[in-house]
Amino acid sequence: MSTTDIDATEAFVDRLLDATRGAFEVFTVYLGDRLGFYEALADGEWVTSAGLAARTDCDERYVREWLEQQTVTGFLEVREEDAAPADRAFRLPAAHVEALVDPDSPNYVVPLFQVFAGAVRPLDAVVDAYRTGAGVPYEAYGRDLREGQSRVNRPAFRSDLSEEWFPAMPDVEARLHAGGAHVADIGCGGGWACIGLAEHYPEVRVDGYDLDRASVALARENVAAAGLDDRVSIHERDASDPSLAGEYDLVTAFECVHDMSDPEGALRTMRRLAGPDGAVLVVDERVGETFTAEGTDVEWMMYGWSVLHCLPVGRAEHPSAATGTVMRPSTLGAYAEAAGFAAVETLPVENYFFRFYRLIPPVERGDEGDARATDIEVEER
Repeated sequence: MSTTDIDATEAFVDRLLDATRGAFEVFTVYLGDRLGFYEALADGEWVTSAGLAARTDCDERYVREWLEQQTVTGFLEVREEDAAPADRAFRLPAAHVEALVDPDSPNYVVPLFQVFAGAVRPLDAVVDAYRTGAGVPYEAYGRDLREGQSRVNRPAFRSDLSEEWFPAMPDVEARLHAGGAHVADIGCGGGWACIGLAEHYPEVRVDGYDLDRASVALARENVAAAGLDDRVSIHERDASDPSLAGEYDLVTAFECVHDMSDPEGALRTMRRLAGPDGAVLVVDERVGETFTAEGTDVEWMMYGWSVLHCLPVGRAEHPSAATGTVMRPSTLGAYAEAAGFAAVETLPVENYFFRFYRLIPPVERGDEGDARATDIEVEER
């Protein structure tokens, strides 16, 4: 090999070693979060392994190993590192508290690690799916995927939703403020979008729909804890029930259309639920317009989720559109056209992870099953 090839190989090996370090950090942070270690350290006080073990009802020897690992990684500080192991004291720096402990901060990244842990939970089943072309059901990913995703979205749904996202639809926001509005959230997951809506628009009633029983239970717990179960209802129900047609002023789907085996059918349902006068909003990943080898700033992450989770979940039912996480605007536009929408408007919302699509119904509508748009474009505002 040439000197250039040797240098390139060494650089690639270094990258893989860095990735291994990152993987260890992900899972040891997951332990710290799951076991309550960071919360117990959030006061910034020095604590020994025995002290943290007592605070969290865990085994001292395991706790000591975790504390030392977190210190070597640079997440914790140690006092008197030459002291006997049992006498060393550790603390969480103040600058690290927000990212590891504050559930309503936009800098709270710990839930992302929980989602990652969930994404690799059924890894053997994912390997088999790659060989057979089958899918992996959502429930196979377990508690960590479900709860982690809910925790990841909580800060944005409780603040950005009303402060930045909905103001991009002035007519919709005016309707929400006017009182009496009824909103449906499709694929509501842990319910934080429903909660954010109800918190910021005090006259709005919200129905969240999800077919995953465990997610419905989690959402109901979150809604009750927020004291909003008088205006927010969570349903384990197929939102395509014909009796709901035209009932809603706004129908939303946050970061879930790309996971659906039948996204066209889901969008058709959303159009019907909104009726001729309601609005339809789809929020999904902010990926590039087209595939490129370099990708966008977030596509490395979105392809990772897709390989491990979203594509297998989307193929768990057949037939399947097999969309995957990287749903490009033209793909959503095609689904919307097939579902009978006249246009897709991309809202002027700056967000690192999400793109905001308002789906426009036809001006003239005939029979519900026959309505189709002749031309559809994804328009940037």
